[in-house]
Amino acid sequence: MSFPLLSSLIILPTIGAIFILFGRSSSGYNASKYISIFVSLANFVLSIYLWYAFDKNIVGFQFVEEKVWLTGFINYKVGIDGISILFIILTTFITTLCIYSVNSTVKYRLKDFLVAILFMETMMIGVFCSLDLVIFYLFFEAGLIPMFLIIGIWGGDRRVYSAFKFFLYTLLGSVLMLVAIITIYWMTGTTDVVELYQLGIDLKYQNLLWLAFFSSFAVKTPMWPVHTWLPDAHVEAPTVGSVLLAAILLKMAGYGFIRFSVGLFPAASEFFVPLVFGLSLVAIIYTSLIALMQEDMKKLIAYSSVAHMGFVTMGIFTMTVEGIEGSIFQMISHGIISAALFLCVGVVYERMHTREISKYGGIVSVMPRYALVFMIFALGSLGLPGTTGFVGEFLILLGTFKVNFVVATIASLGVILGAAYMLWLYRRVVFGEITNSEVNKLIDLNRPEIIILSSLALTSIFFGFYPDPLLSTTSVSVENLIDQFNANLKIYTVNNL
Repeated sequence: MSFPLLSSLIILPTIGAIFILFGRSSSGYNASKYISIFVSLANFVLSIYLWYAFDKNIVGFQFVEEKVWLTGFINYKVGIDGISILFIILTTFITTLCIYSVNSTVKYRLKDFLVAILFMETMMIGVFCSLDLVIFYLFFEAGLIPMFLIIGIWGGDRRVYSAFKFFLYTLLGSVLMLVAIITIYWMTGTTDVVELYQLGIDLKYQNLLWLAFFSSFAVKTPMWPVHTWLPDAHVEAPTVGSVLLAAILLKMAGYGFIRFSVGLFPAASEFFVPLVFGLSLVAIIYTSLIALMQEDMKKLIAYSSVAHMGFVTMGIFTMTVEGIEGSIFQMISHGIISAALFLCVGVVYERMHTREISKYGGIVSVMPRYALVFMIFALGSLGLPGTTGFVGEFLILLGTFKVNFVVATIASLGVILGAAYMLWLYRRVVFGEITNSEVNKLIDLNRPEIIILSSLALTSIFFGFYPDPLLSTTSVSVENLIDQFNANLKIYTVNNL
């Protein structure tokens, strides 16, 4: 029997959380911090080994594990392909950096905070490994609990309101998905994703089932008009909470669109392309304009996340290799860059205790290192060539131009607006004269902050110049997904005739 690599990745953070939770209190916060760093770093190394051992040329899922669960009706089944493995690595990478940064951002109940992060890492990895609809749903929803606690306990003044808004929006959006999963089991006798790919879903039920899954993924992406929980959650969440929310939790919905909406319901996906394109365009243009009006740095970056995820959903439903590969790359890129931008906001917030843009200005004269890394991430966010942000947006627009010239042209305006709000933010915060005497007292990046932000900056630049390791990992799986999509669509069309 081979070593259960995926299950180890899933369970290791929870084991670490249990050690911290039931450890002797006399050991202090330092022991909890060291345990959590060790566990998260070990998981990151394990995920890199997984990538090394992964065969990019094999079609289908690898490292599959399956165990009987719930008296045989539902099985615990996990596995990965070229699409899911990159999200696992992103999760372990960002979680490690978040845990390393908590000393400067969490002032109380650090032990409980670390437990919440580690438990959430288990849930997030489980989402990207799941090959059973029920197992996916359990991981997908269980991830809400630690984020709800992170916002509600360690958040800002309106943390309780924001935590409940986040929880209710995302939970209610998933109720219909649960009904759809039960319906699929009733129709086919299985919730095994691989079997369902082969069996197919009855055409007359596809549209309703697609909408049920869409109701959950659209809220978590988030798509317009169900995006309103995101700015509130980001503003009130602690820095680490915002990082995990933007970098990982939003990507679970994008992954769900690829794995389930397109994979299980090809005919419905084809039918609802105009709907997705329309909502994506509104998200790209409308929320970019809202970002231009913001006076709070976190809110601006939160609205930019909605716009960037609008590109992702648009790219997925082009049903082209360029569009889907670009969407995956864009999600990885956004995970890196948005995490860095929220960390940059956290750096100055810890020193000034305000996120109002008007309170800053002239930071470059007192924090030159900070100004440099902030510039890298601002340019990455607006899609400058040489950063990961450019590669993803370019591929998405290339795929969209292939299928709908008008949609691609309108979406291109989002690139211009993205440059406008990010450069506007950077100019007002970094350049100009110092008008607030508190700015003169600011201290430049310390060693932990340099390590964290440099890691993210180098990752963005490296894969911006050399994207092949990521694109070659996803290419076979994406091509197989599209081949299956076209084949199933053809079968449905012939049967319907």
